[in-house]
Amino acid sequence: MQKQVLLFDLDGTLTDSAPGIIHSAIYALKEFGIHADPTDLKKFIGPPLSQSFEEFYGFSKKQAAEAVTKYREYFSEKGIFENEPYPAIEEVLRQLRAAGKHLLVATSKPEVFAKRILEHFSLSGYFEGITGSELDGTRTDKAEVIACALEKSGILDKQEAVMIGDRKHDILGARKNHLESVGVLYGYGSKEELEQAGASLLVSTPLDLLKILL
Repeated sequence: MQKQVLLFDLDGTLTDSAPGIIHSAIYALKEFGIHADPTDLKKFIGPPLSQSFEEFYGFSKKQAAEAVTKYREYFSEKGIFENEPYPAIEEVLRQLRAAGKHLLVATSKPEVFAKRILEHFSLSGYFEGITGSELDGTRTDKAEVIACALEKSGILDKQEAVMIGDRKHDILGARKNHLESVGVLYGYGSKEELEQAGASLLVSTPLDLLKILL
């Protein structure tokens, strides 16, 4: 898969963000009298937040918006850094950049948080662009995020680009933009989820990305 433009998801692809997301979700749900099992909250990793509160807990759009506000109270101060890059991911990024690849981030996480996380872990310098959702709840759909990332970077030839992510939203978002995709099995989505979504290829570890992208 000799693509020149590589779009990376953030949570579950570049960093293991489960602790911060789970703790933030617990904090938000407590506001509504819901005491959730932490092991059941990995489902919050990947999809847009408001969508998760609506789908998993039957919240109305108003309740979901309130829950997102509570979630961010915890996340912006503590949860954002309850997180760490996957082993070898920086080496993967270094080699891809050295080979002349153009690296972008396309995440449903608010862009302001994505930039803080990547800067905190000294990974932001590997990317030519970091695109996420807006804090007002717009541009949360993964297809919209991918389209925006390509547009901001002036990428016109979609045959040269590939989306790399761990959840079905990454794969489906890529398909809506007519991109090929790579599903990573070390993140939070299952092999079945990624295959059913239509991933072009699957890899088991970060280093496996080098084998197919170089």
